[in-house]
Amino acid sequence: MNNAVFVAAEEGANLNPLLPATYDIVWSAVVFAIILVAFWKVFLPKMQTMLDARAEAIEGNIAKADEAQAKAEAALQEYTAQLASARQEAGEIRESARLDANKIVAKAKEDAVTEQARITHAAQAQIEAERQSAVVSLRKDVGSLAIDLASSVVGASLTDDQKASALVDRFLADLEASEKAAQ
Repeated sequence: MNNAVFVAAEEGANLNPLLPATYDIVWSAVVFAIILVAFWKVFLPKMQTMLDARAEAIEGNIAKADEAQAKAEAALQEYTAQLASARQEAGEIRESARLDANKIVAKAKEDAVTEQARITHAAQAQIEAERQSAVVSLRKDVGSLAIDLASSVVGASLTDDQKASALVDRFLADLEASEKAAQ
């Protein structure tokens, strides 16, 4: 084995160990040229097509995102406008309901006052009618009592209606005069 190393060293004494043989350089250059042409003609266009497709997809997605963002902003503005409109409408409805409630309360008060006045008037009319009825009834009773009393005092019967009526009227007039004087 030592012999083989010495023989190889003697044959390669003229050769530079850093510089490869010429046939290695030629065949390496041919393979490199074939790979370079294949890469240039086949792989590079496919890679460029793929990168272009990715760039277009990214740009398309960015455009879609911008469009979606614009739609979202438009929808937000529309929603905000609708919300403001709904709030204004709710305020108007509340105000209308408050005004209607005030009108209803005012109408109810007016109706109550009217009903109170009617009931008071009817009660006063009824009281006046009952008073008149009581006065008429009392006049008859007082008249018959006065005639009975006068008959007892005079000792004679007062059966004449005109005399009895005049006597009762005079007695009641005196009674009313004494009441007015007392007040």
